[in-house]
Amino acid sequence: MTANSTRFEARIEALQSSEFLSSLKDIKRGVEREALRINPNGTLAQTPHPQPLGSALTHESITTDFSESLLEFITPPESSAATTTAQLKDIHKYVIDNIGEEQIWPLSMPCFIDDEAHIPIAYFGESNVGKMKRVYRIGLKNRYGSMMQAIAGVHFNFSLPDSFWAQWASLNGKAHSQEQTSADYFGLIRNYRRFCWLIPFLYGASPALCGSFLKGKQHALPFEKVGKGTVYMPYATSLRMSDLGYTSAEQSSLKICYNELDNYVHLLRSAMTTPSTRFSSFAAGEEGNYQQLSRNIIQIENELYSPIRPKQPTKSMEKPTDALVRRGINYIEVRALDVNPFSSIGITQTQFDFLDVFLLSCLLIPSAELDEVQLNEAKENMNKVVLEGRNPELMLSNNGAEISLPQWCDTLFGYFKQAATLLDKANDTDRYSRAVDSEFEKVGNPDLTPSGQLLKRLLESDKDNGVLGLELAQQYQQEMKQFSYTFTDEKGFAEQAEVSFKAQKEIEAADNKDFDTFIRDYFAEAPAKKMPDKGQA
Repeated sequence: MTANSTRFEARIEALQSSEFLSSLKDIKRGVEREALRINPNGTLAQTPHPQPLGSALTHESITTDFSESLLEFITPPESSAATTTAQLKDIHKYVIDNIGEEQIWPLSMPCFIDDEAHIPIAYFGESNVGKMKRVYRIGLKNRYGSMMQAIAGVHFNFSLPDSFWAQWASLNGKAHSQEQTSADYFGLIRNYRRFCWLIPFLYGASPALCGSFLKGKQHALPFEKVGKGTVYMPYATSLRMSDLGYTSAEQSSLKICYNELDNYVHLLRSAMTTPSTRFSSFAAGEEGNYQQLSRNIIQIENELYSPIRPKQPTKSMEKPTDALVRRGINYIEVRALDVNPFSSIGITQTQFDFLDVFLLSCLLIPSAELDEVQLNEAKENMNKVVLEGRNPELMLSNNGAEISLPQWCDTLFGYFKQAATLLDKANDTDRYSRAVDSEFEKVGNPDLTPSGQLLKRLLESDKDNGVLGLELAQQYQQEMKQFSYTFTDEKGFAEQAEVSFKAQKEIEAADNKDFDTFIRDYFAEAPAKKMPDKGQA
């Protein structure tokens, strides 16, 4: 037995106390699900954000991401996965009932798009903050192209309650404080980075893509062809997470540190203030010409592409790094999930339950600091799995030692089973153990993974990705219409839309400076410095 497993089991034993078990019931999670609006023929919708969906700037649960056509559905933090699932269903039903003949694209990789010019950039109104959001997206288009921004994913937000962190600090001989909680969240994040190759293996669902996505792109990937114009890689799990997808070559050179909050914030702020040679040709406000917000490596913090982010809710116009410095980490955002094409809402409750187990295990497994070599190893493992995750001969690297994916999974699932038993006990259920058992089946039979299932359907019928996506979109459109509202009904969503339009008008009316001044002031504002930590009793 290794030292790590011994310490893990000691922590599992300590968490059997009634106080710890009670706090584990209050784990909260939320979801941000992205989805393209499409026409009935499978092409990208060109219409503006539909009026019944409210203001994309201020609506609490329905907004847009990069494109006017890329919807984003947001659920609040909840301690019940069943509640979150029901809330997502409510949103999906309302949207599908209020976008006419348009449908929701059920895949991560985009539908057929003949020209990037056909991807309309999101519009957020005429306030300074609304214009800033649009200019940021114009910058993304100029920096990376619009096609990459049409990719959809699912973000899973996870937090442990303060009552847990107080006991956790005591268990580890520390004083409970927000600073210590942030440090412990970073321990979880480091292990997530070590093991997050497992997420695309289990949940990757983009082994194939429409050939239109590659137009004008240089790549050396050994694609094969299926249907009339779909390309795929036989063992790929998540091309969305590959260099073809939502990544940035320039950012990959950044040495973002996950060992300390102060250093993480420092490096992120440095990326916002370090000029980029690659993006220097685009105007950044000169004579009112905004092709991007700045000429730096990243325009704002949200541009950093990472499979996980530490988060703290921001106040109006507060920078994310300032929120982290002032109030510490409040939750983590898992960003490596493809849209699940076999779920009408893009994610299943089994995924919720397994992710709870996975993230709790990442906290309980001892987590040493990551050096540059280990971080590069983690990135390389991730890249191997997204391109070849179902290859039976694939080898990964664990602290420099070669190991097969199934061998590593045997060790990890040993941890997961113990964590699942703990969560089952806390919640008086067996669904966490069932979720772990369900996911472990995929290790022995990768054909059971979403990527394996999707590719099998394409190859068996020589079908295009776009044809399958349209079939699923039509199927889910009918399913969504049959949903019954649980928490928010048609009237409630209509009221949310009305409130959001009113809030947008108030923001626009409150503007008291021109846009140039607003942007200069935003970037000139001194970054927040660490507040004195008084600790907590």
